[in-house]
Amino acid sequence: MATLIGIAFKRQRRGEVESTHATHISVSAGVANDRVGSLSKRRQVTVLRAEDWAAAVADVGADLSWTVRRANLLVEGLPALIAATGQFLMIGGVKLLITGECDPCSRMGEIHMALPDALTPDWRGGVTCTVMNGGDIAFGDNVAIIS
Repeated sequence: MATLIGIAFKRQRRGEVESTHATHISVSAGVANDRVGSLSKRRQVTVLRAEDWAAAVADVGADLSWTVRRANLLVEGLPALIAATGQFLMIGGVKLLITGECDPCSRMGEIHMALPDALTPDWRGGVTCTVMNGGDIAFGDNVAIIS
């Protein structure tokens, strides 16, 4: 069974990434306190697989926290998300529509010059999502892909 193991948000552009153990996700604003969720419906929430992050940082030979990726949610135990566009993620009672790949941004190259290339194969950088129905989520919530 897949599990939610990380929650993060950014209050401002290029701002510090903050972590929390629980949050609210809404249809209008995505992850509570995150600046991006209300700006882009296709990219309200970003989800990263822990396994993909581990592979990417192993490739670059660096010990980096998942929060430097600037994703909102970290999940563990989920099958690969490559080409998962159009499928749904259920996290607790929250339903997210996967809208596409979350391409590495320029910040990744600032953190480690090889990180963008390490995040590119097989959608290792995660996925972007639209919130279909919101609710509260917390560490340990079950995560599943549904068609």
